[in-house]
Formats: sequence, structure tokens, C-alpha cells
Amino acid sequence: MVATRLPDRVPVGEYEACPVTEVARRIGDKWTMVVLALLGGRAYHFNELQRAIEGISQRMLTRTLRALESDGLVERTVLPTSPPSVEYRLSPRGESLLIPLSALADWAVSSGGSRG
Repeated sequence: MVATRLPDRVPVGEYEACPVTEVARRIGDKWTMVVLALLGGRAYHFNELQRAIEGISQRMLTRTLRALESDGLVERTVLPTSPPSVEYRLSPRGESLLIPLSALADWAVSSGGSRG
């Protein structure tokens, strides 16, 4: 059951301004879900995270982390080590996304995903 009934014709401006559209774009890209899932378990240093995600380039991991940080889902902390190192972890906002993401993952697995 849909919580809010959409009109028969959805104006493109309303679609673009809808917060659900932006969330779908963010979590629907190739790397975001796996980054969020890993960070949901613990904090990672950049290189650890890159090693944990087969096939992601340094550039794509950087872009993904910056976007998630910009969205307030990931926190970046520069640690006072020599040389300095950086740690990434989910923000409280990012942690709050884990429950709906888990529900979505459970639904996809139980329904056979996009195979319908």
C-alpha cells in the first residue's frame, strides 16, 4: 500500500524536487550500497575500504565517499597520526538509513530481485 497517492500525471518539477527521488538516486548508484553496508559494521580507513570492495577505483571511492559525506551520511575524521590518516564512519543519519536499506535488501532477496 502506498502511503501517499500520486496524481495520474506527475509534473517533472515535483518529481525532481521530491526527497525520495534524491535518496533513490544516491543509493541506486553502483557503489553506495556496498560502502554504506561496510561502514554499517565499523569505521574504515580509506585503503581498507578500497581493498574491501573489489573493482572500485580510488577515484570512484573518493567520489562516493565525498557524496555521502556531503549528504550527511558519512563522517570523515583526520586522525592525528604520522603520517595523518583518515577514518570514515556512518553518521547518525547514515546509521538511521541502515534499517530501511536492510528492509529493501530483504525484499529484493525474498522476491527474486528484478526478475519479478
